[in-house]
Amino acid sequence: MEVPAGTGPRGGWPELRVQDWSGTRDTLHLWTQIVGKIRMAHAPMLNHWWHVTLYVSPRGLTTSTIPYSNGAFEMEFDFHEHVLRLRTSNGADASVRLGPKPVAEFHAETFAALDRLGIGTVIRAVPNEVDPAIPFAEDYLHASYEKEAVRLYWAQLIQADRLINVFRSFFRGKVSPVQFFWGGMDLACARFSGRPAPRHPGAIPNCADWVMAEGYSHEVSSCGFWPGGGDEGAFYSYAYPEPEGFAGSAVEPFEAAYDHDLGLYLLPFEAVRRAPDPDRQVLRFLQSTYTAAAVAGRWDRTALETDPARLWHRANRGPEPPL
Repeated sequence: MEVPAGTGPRGGWPELRVQDWSGTRDTLHLWTQIVGKIRMAHAPMLNHWWHVTLYVSPRGLTTSTIPYSNGAFEMEFDFHEHVLRLRTSNGADASVRLGPKPVAEFHAETFAALDRLGIGTVIRAVPNEVDPAIPFAEDYLHASYEKEAVRLYWAQLIQADRLINVFRSFFRGKVSPVQFFWGGMDLACARFSGRPAPRHPGAIPNCADWVMAEGYSHEVSSCGFWPGGGDEGAFYSYAYPEPEGFAGSAVEPFEAAYDHDLGLYLLPFEAVRRAPDPDRQVLRFLQSTYTAAAVAGRWDRTALETDPARLWHRANRGPEPPL
């Protein structure tokens, strides 16, 4: 598939070195786990844990609508005003100020806000996929919050979400939403071949093996953005189970490389940010790594892939519109 040229302004690609905000990153990671677990406590279970994730919003990160009793509520990290907002379908609202404070304090304030709204909630109040896993109510170690760093990180997520959604539109098979998994603090999208996968071996820190088995019950080619894996974070792509030959595939752009320790391809964010056309750089990476997985795994690409401009073509019978 020919990857279209991008239209996003280069000015939207911020510079944010991981080492410069590691304390804030780790604190924010744990805060998103608390909010994600609240969603998980109320939302009906979906395959691959799609019911627990957060989503990029015009203000930050949101749970989207969460059912409760005969109504609903939403929780949103607002990274413009640096507040966690809670809104209910009956018009009530509450908020928690975001700033330098321990995880224990954020946890207490968030549950106090839920209590004020009459939303009774019980979670397993220990983080997942991190080590050590300090119970939220006892964590006074993680207490950093730099507003500018969080704003820049959210700007990275905006770009990643925008382009991964473009890439998502090229697929007609089963495909996940573009969603923020708070366990690993990564924005991800997964395409599925339709075939079952061997049981995942698990072995993820502070995460039960059966959790990973549910997440990887079927063959998948997954991509996303992670605030790690490079000086400024990285786009990534992997396949489970990894087909023979995937790791040695020729992928684009040339800055992309396979990390044998992590078992995935990485494209450093800084390589994208400095490129003449960052959008095209990301889409080339996503498409070429998926193609490598689909070819090596012998996916039925004719049945699974599609032209996202097909309705435009049918209506106009002309060249493809710009993205």
